[in-house]
Amino acid sequence: MFKTALLLTASALLALPLPLRAQAESLIQKYAPLAGSEDNAKSLVTGLRDGTEVKLSSGTTSTGFTSPTGKMGYGNVNLALSLAEARLKQQGITNPTSEQLQGALMGVLQQRADGSGWGQIANSMGFKLGEVVRPERPEKPVRPDKPERPDRPERPDRPEKPERPGR
Repeated sequence: MFKTALLLTASALLALPLPLRAQAESLIQKYAPLAGSEDNAKSLVTGLRDGTEVKLSSGTTSTGFTSPTGKMGYGNVNLALSLAEARLKQQGITNPTSEQLQGALMGVLQQRADGSGWGQIANSMGFKLGEVVRPERPEKPVRPDKPERPDRPERPDRPEKPERPGR
């Protein structure tokens, strides 16, 4: 009985990291274009998540920094990177260098470390948080107008019923 309970507990503990790995992989794939490579995206996500140094490289240059916020959850990592990406797009930068990405991200992270909420940070940048985080949706296809329904033909008037005798 004890062995069975121990085995069940151990297997449950081993299964826990799988969803976390899936979240990390999802964020790495999402931000690889912003970071310039999958390695940079991995360094960003794991560094922000664990509160360790983030090392970014582009070409022959590399830069490193540590987040002033310390450890962050995956949701917060996503928000920070989304806001940094929005800041860069606002400045007309679509393929940032390591230094540009670090500058935009550190601006967001410093505000967060100073106690600002994500919505306040987005507002200070001229955005609404929902606009930044919500994935872009393709425009809905335009539906053709429905044809008008033909008018309903009028019913002929009912003839009056003859009176029944005896009533």
